[in-house]
Amino acid sequence: MPNYNHRYEKTITSNDLKNLVNEAHAQVKDLKGGKNANYIPFLDKIDSNLFGISVCLPSGEVIEAGDTNYVFGIESVSKVYTAILVLRQYGAQAVLDKIGADATGLPFNSIMAILLENDHPSTPLVNAGAISADSMVKPVGNSEAKWKAITDNMRELSGSDLKLLDELYKSESETNFNNRSIAWLLKNFNRIYDDPDMSLDLYTRQCSMGVTAKQLSIAACTIANNGLNPVTKQQVFDPSLSPKITSLIATVGFYEHTGDWLYTSGVPAKSGVGGGVLGVVPGLFGIAAFAPPLDEAGNSVKAQAAIKYIAQKLNVNVFGGDHVEVIN
Repeated sequence: MPNYNHRYEKTITSNDLKNLVNEAHAQVKDLKGGKNANYIPFLDKIDSNLFGISVCLPSGEVIEAGDTNYVFGIESVSKVYTAILVLRQYGAQAVLDKIGADATGLPFNSIMAILLENDHPSTPLVNAGAISADSMVKPVGNSEAKWKAITDNMRELSGSDLKLLDELYKSESETNFNNRSIAWLLKNFNRIYDDPDMSLDLYTRQCSMGVTAKQLSIAACTIANNGLNPVTKQQVFDPSLSPKITSLIATVGFYEHTGDWLYTSGVPAKSGVGGGVLGVVPGLFGIAAFAPPLDEAGNSVKAQAAIKYIAQKLNVNVFGGDHVEVIN
């Protein structure tokens, strides 16, 4: 009888992986479907043909194809960064107690989710939980110092500074009516831990940071590499936190499409309406892709297709794929 539990040990070279990344880019670049996030004027104006893929290995090698140095709005992928920051500052249990780790099964900006689960904001990777996470950032009560902690953490994870996109910040601030409601509803349920307006502003600013696909792949590999940044060699966070953040990403990274995504890709990944997707293959690599057109749930059509193509070709799957090693 066949051994259905067998997992293959497979070794590929970094050149093989480079060829695969280029192949994925060629396969996906002309894919149609989706549209830019037109409810945020800044994002609606971005060239919809931009597309890049970046893979970062624990050795620090970065393999790229396409527009990987284009600076775009990080948007909801920033939630991963701030979740890591509050995990660093408070520990895993406190984040579970104050925010939670459950998927809502509802859209990322759902108010109904707060009403249904008013005992906690569910997860730091949806809007309510992310605003709550920003409220937790230390030092509480000091907006300037909190912002420095947020941007320092972003730099440490990505290996270089991210830049605030002022036009995007202005655009976000002028259209964030739903998030204003979320912030004050959290206050009503005692699930925001600093001034609501300050917390909302910090959240809006972090979502307005400019990032590249290359920077996202380095941050993703820092998670995959147990908190050790592969490029700077800095131990950014305790290795015990890597499974925690990876589980959060796996649970709700694509919002109400997360189950479909994991079922078909097997890769924990987090999307943002700026068109970026960050994916984590623990112990192997971090992967990111960027393309502005989004599906109806706010996830990049091309970025999903590219990451899925690479994952399926390598048969890497956190639920039972091959054991793959990349060598020079």
